[in-house]
Amino acid sequence: MNDVFHTLLQPDPKGHVPLVDTTSWLHPTAQLIGNVRIGRDVLVCANAILRADETAPDGSVSPVEIGPGGNVQDAVIVHALAGSSVAVGAGVSLAHGCVVHGPCTVSDGCFVGFRAVVFKADLGEGVMVSAGAVVQDVVVPAGLHVPPGAAVTTEADVAALRKVTAEERALLDAIAAENQELLAGYRRLFGPGG
Repeated sequence: MNDVFHTLLQPDPKGHVPLVDTTSWLHPTAQLIGNVRIGRDVLVCANAILRADETAPDGSVSPVEIGPGGNVQDAVIVHALAGSSVAVGAGVSLAHGCVVHGPCTVSDGCFVGFRAVVFKADLGEGVMVSAGAVVQDVVVPAGLHVPPGAAVTTEADVAALRKVTAEERALLDAIAAENQELLAGYRRLFGPGG
């Protein structure tokens, strides 16, 4: 790796240091702070910020976890309120500029689109949150589609959502596959870890 650039891996005030699997690759401008855990084969792109540093009343710092095979694209922010965590499952795509803020669970195979916000919410497996949408204070069952710009903040909003189409699922699978190709390319170019 070029000595001029290096990913910021910073401890939190309690001394937690980010843990990154050696098969993953982090862009040199990404910042990981505190109790952050990155699983196998994850691509973390330019200017992404993953931060788990707020202390709960009992003195603990809950983790931000990114599961295997996922991608955290440019300028994504992942953070959590004190005493809460963010759990991102396997094969998840967090697209450019989205914010995922805990307490939050993003299950396997989900997609969170450009500039979307997910806060105090749980997304079931394969949920697609489109560009600019806000999902807050709800549980979104598996396989549902949140349309662009939608505000999903009540159970009635959730009930109005439709299923992800086969064409949308194919697009999301292609995005995940392309990011795994990028990961492989960056590992070849720079070596494991970034």
